[in-house]
Amino acid sequence: MKNLVKILGLFLIASSLSSCSYNSMVEKRETVSKQWANVESSYQRRSDLIPNIVNTVKGEASFEQQTLVDVTQARASATSVKLDPSRLSQDDIKKFEQAQGQLSGSLSRLLVSVEKYPDLKTNEAFIGLMAQLEGTENRINTERNRYNAAVNDYNAFIQQFPALITAKMFGFQPKGYFEASSGSDKAPTVKF
Repeated sequence: MKNLVKILGLFLIASSLSSCSYNSMVEKRETVSKQWANVESSYQRRSDLIPNIVNTVKGEASFEQQTLVDVTQARASATSVKLDPSRLSQDDIKKFEQAQGQLSGSLSRLLVSVEKYPDLKTNEAFIGLMAQLEGTENRINTERNRYNAAVNDYNAFIQQFPALITAKMFGFQPKGYFEASSGSDKAPTVKF
């Protein structure tokens, strides 16, 4: 009789957990983690592509060496910041974005320098690499947007009743959104 009561109790607990949204919360949390991995993968693609761009530029033009050094150093800095998908706070995401912002700034200076060398712009290899970089930046933006959509879905779900009770009981915490860097609402000024 005691075993039957235990089995019935376990069954009731399991069925109540499934009806109180626990499994859905786990699924949505994992979607957020997967989407964050996609964001990092897009940034990694950019970091992998940069050495090729720098080497192409080095081979085709002789301009400010410091620009190339800055790009290389910014790439190293950007790839050193790693985040744990299970703890995606607003502050951690801002640190990650700051490192990536330094890399973006260095790439902008590289592009401005390239404008000074018209023969470089006609180089087929450079054009191909620049197209890859542009595509990568578009992918990064797409993955950021998808990440924010997944975070929105997850955060909204764990704050709705009755899922709110289960979320508090099992420690499901809201995730941080990817936000634009300060000043990114203003168009950059390109000077030649």
